Amino acid sequence: MSWPLASFVILALALAGGFAWYERSRPSSRTVAVVASLAALATLGRIAFAPLPNVKPTTDIVLIAGYTLGGAPGFAVGAVAAIASNIVFGQGPWTPWQMLAWGMVGLLGAALARRKRPIPRITMALLCAAAGFGYGLVLNFSTWVTFTGQHSLAQFLLIEGQAFTFDLAHAVGNFVFFLAFGPALVRALRRFRLRMDVSWGLVGAASLILLVGLGGLGGARAGPAQAAAPLLDPPVAYLERAQNADGGFGLSAGDRSSQLGSAWVVIGLAAAGRDPAAIRRDGHTTVAWIRSHLSQLQGAGDLERTILALSAARAPLGDLVARLENDRRSDGSVGEQANLTSFGILALRAAGAGGAAPAAAWLARAQNADGGFSFAVRGDPSDVDDTAAAIEALVSASAPHVVVARAVRYLAAHENRDGGFPQQPGGASNSQSTAWAVQALVAAGGATQRAIAYLRARVSGSGAVQYAAGLGQTPVWVTAQALAALARAPLPVRSAAGVPLRAPNRR
Repeated sequence: MSWPLASFVILALALAGGFAWYERSRPSSRTVAVVASLAALATLGRIAFAPLPNVKPTTDIVLIAGYTLGGAPGFAVGAVAAIASNIVFGQGPWTPWQMLAWGMVGLLGAALARRKRPIPRITMALLCAAAGFGYGLVLNFSTWVTFTGQHSLAQFLLIEGQAFTFDLAHAVGNFVFFLAFGPALVRALRRFRLRMDVSWGLVGAASLILLVGLGGLGGARAGPAQAAAPLLDPPVAYLERAQNADGGFGLSAGDRSSQLGSAWVVIGLAAAGRDPAAIRRDGHTTVAWIRSHLSQLQGAGDLERTILALSAARAPLGDLVARLENDRRSDGSVGEQANLTSFGILALRAAGAGGAAPAAAWLARAQNADGGFSFAVRGDPSDVDDTAAAIEALVSASAPHVVVARAVRYLAAHENRDGGFPQQPGGASNSQSTAWAVQALVAAGGATQRAIAYLRARVSGSGAVQYAAGLGQTPVWVTAQALAALARAPLPVRSAAGVPLRAPNRR
């Protein structure tokens, strides 16, 4: 077998293995949509900068995809971007090598994500530059294997030397591109990873705008429902019908069971006064499903949400709190992010564990000048969802009243005329952001009548809560989070002592 033929056989096996890995991970429709969008963005970036030899944002986008979404999605973004962009630049024997090279960049990003502490901006920019040299190394190797007759070290070094300036331009471009848009894209995709929904847009070939929306980690505190049963019964009945045969819940009825959907249903039903441990179908309970799939949990956000759900169900937590403590920083924060720290406080309070006070002190320092909170750190734009979560956490940890009062004023200032709340100031109202705001205002003693009315108006004939007027996306997820707000129960949900919970319909 010749060198070129042997290399292409190995190359084909590597690419097939990468795509098989991605398919076997069974990505959600939202993950598939984001992977496709990032691949398109990487493709457009390469085309837009074609006049500058080997200067393109593609490598940065692929590395960031792997860093935030994981190895399989990162590989898919890189491989698809290569073959898609070559529709313009021309397909050839170099295409599979480019697919492999960019796929490996995605895997590098996933490997970097294993580091517990955030990677500084300059360090990440340097790593993107190094990825450019790595990409060039693979392409130079392909030239050595495919287009030369002398497969000697001297011949390979000659090719490397001739390509050095070309690879250097790639590396320098990667460094500059990451400094320009990298941190914003990382934050946006991390929001998607935690919140499992996204809205995105492209402004020109080189602009990168990814705005994450649709709620995240939220729920309730007070135990049995404090609202009239007729208001809560239709959403409860809808959720009971949506349970899968394995006991779990997806984000929509019929979707594959997930930790995200199952946990929020447990929290919502507990807030409505139903016993989460009794939620079952075909003999399988939701709590048992959650506990038997703990290996699916990835990162602090998943741990926090699961602790809240199992605590609401009065189920054993195992080592979840200890695992969450591993993500705590010496300054009390979780991942040095406001969102993770808010839910870390709520999870610790739900579990009856210590450590909430230093986390609350860090969170109070992360408050923006406008009184709101951002997803990540002080100085990033405030939004409704993260401000609401911070209010719940700060109230739960008995933080200074002045901090909470400023955050409540921020929320009140962004309630829309229809009574609902947007995820981003100035946006359209949606049920999940409104649910977050209601729970926060209940926790802080604020007015919620108009917001509750907005949620009641979103309850459809099936009992499912619409995301917005005429929009029924992810109805199980939306209904579960809205149910906790309709029950006027902020996080963390705990059953009131001596008040029995109602068992839902058994099937």
